[in-house]
Amino acid sequence: MTHFAEIVRKGRGWLTLMAICSLASAGVTLALPAVLGSAIDAIVSGGEVERALIIATALIALAVATDLAEAAAGVACVAGTTAWLRLRTVRHLLSLSAPTVARFETGDLVSRVSGNAVDAAQAGTSLAVTAVGVLAPLGSLILLALIDVWIALAFLAGVWLVAMVLRAFTRRTTAVALGYQKAQGAIATGLTEALAGIRTIAAAATAEQEERRILRSVPELSAHGRRLWTVLARTSAQATVVGPVVLVAVLAVGGFALTQGRITPGELFAASRYAVLGAGLGGLTGVLGALARARAGTNRLAEVFTRPSTAYGAATLPTSASGTLRFRQVSVKSLLHNVDLTLPGGASVAVVGRSGSGKSVLAELAARLRDPDSGAVLLDGIPLPELTHHELRRAIGCAFERPHLIGGTVGEAIALGRDPASAIQAARSVQAHSFVIRLPSGYQTPLAQTPMSGGERQRLGLARAWHAERLLVLDDATSSLDMVTEMKIAQALLEDDGRTRLIVTHRVPTAARADLVVWLEEGRVQAIAPHHLLWPDPRYRAVLQPETP
Repeated sequence: MTHFAEIVRKGRGWLTLMAICSLASAGVTLALPAVLGSAIDAIVSGGEVERALIIATALIALAVATDLAEAAAGVACVAGTTAWLRLRTVRHLLSLSAPTVARFETGDLVSRVSGNAVDAAQAGTSLAVTAVGVLAPLGSLILLALIDVWIALAFLAGVWLVAMVLRAFTRRTTAVALGYQKAQGAIATGLTEALAGIRTIAAAATAEQEERRILRSVPELSAHGRRLWTVLARTSAQATVVGPVVLVAVLAVGGFALTQGRITPGELFAASRYAVLGAGLGGLTGVLGALARARAGTNRLAEVFTRPSTAYGAATLPTSASGTLRFRQVSVKSLLHNVDLTLPGGASVAVVGRSGSGKSVLAELAARLRDPDSGAVLLDGIPLPELTHHELRRAIGCAFERPHLIGGTVGEAIALGRDPASAIQAARSVQAHSFVIRLPSGYQTPLAQTPMSGGERQRLGLARAWHAERLLVLDDATSSLDMVTEMKIAQALLEDDGRTRLIVTHRVPTAARADLVVWLEEGRVQAIAPHHLLWPDPRYRAVLQPETP
């Protein structure tokens, strides 16, 4: 899990440089009034002024250099931490199971990665600047005490008021910033959904309704924004009032001390400058606002990291086995109930059932795209969670009804890092080669510039899964194909090539050609047998398309 303290530690190298520069800058800030005060006393007494002016000039030059170095270190720290947070968040998201990711809205996740990560990355620099910002008033208090105790007490009373104002500001800002970020996530979610269905929106002429749906969170966002600015304005106004009060109090007590001869004119000048530093504590509202947003952003990212990643073991599959798939008392809450079956290695198995009967869940379990709530799924006697990630994905391939293709080119989308020659062979096996070679650059055609029908996309998804060595899991992966192409692919799928094939289908020909049919009803196995033995049952026929077997 990513915590606030962990984010701060990530930038500790740059933060150390920032701290050194900030401490040097604070030291210069505290030393300069004393040096200028001594110069004033030298002028009043007719003493030597040049030495004090040279020291003051050197201090100012040092302050400029340290401020520049601190700013550069701050930018580098935030940039590096943002990149680390985004990489870690994306990597964690990709390690989650599909059902876990589905608990978040896509647009909201994009908002967390793109926006909230930037806010959270400000944690270290905001904390460092806040900590150093407190040093100047504390140092001022100590130096004022050395000048005159009563001046220090007047200063302390004023600074205490400023600190109370800032404390209230930080507490209120954190809550408002979290609400603001959530509203941003809701807008991003609506926009993402609309862009995904842009053709449907255009065809249905519902653009105005979608616009209202996407922007329905804008009033909430605006309200949080107004609250944020109200808090900032109120705090700035309070700090603006308290600041001069501190200065007036210090000057009043200091002026009285001057008339009594307890301090010199130069010390009164130095005291006034230290009072300004104390009053400047109110200028931390911007930094504290960033700190509050960092806390809110960290909380938003932490919600993602509380979801556990999919864990893998260290086992490999026995070399002599043939892909036997075993479901042992498997249950998924409300979806599957005590499924207990064994699919022989090398067999083609069709999974049929009504909508909602658990077919896709069974396929997800077989491919370990999700884990059961109870029971175990084993491949060649090895529980899937015990396999290494590489072994699992080498052994099992998945194709879906609506595959999402990734990669720069069509060939890369099929090969996924494998030998290009194997990609061509896989494309031939699933009838994809014929349309790929007609593309402008064949397999090198950029994926983003490749217009595809639903059936062509499914064929590329099948080709991508074809590399699996032991188990092919196909979830309605040929539903968009024409009958001729589907029959050719079915022939290739159902040929005994040594791999086990689990095929979710609703078509009679596919079920009829399979070695076995698993018939699901309401999350339970109704029967497992060859198609010809199940066909006489009218309930079985009802779950398939009304086609001639």
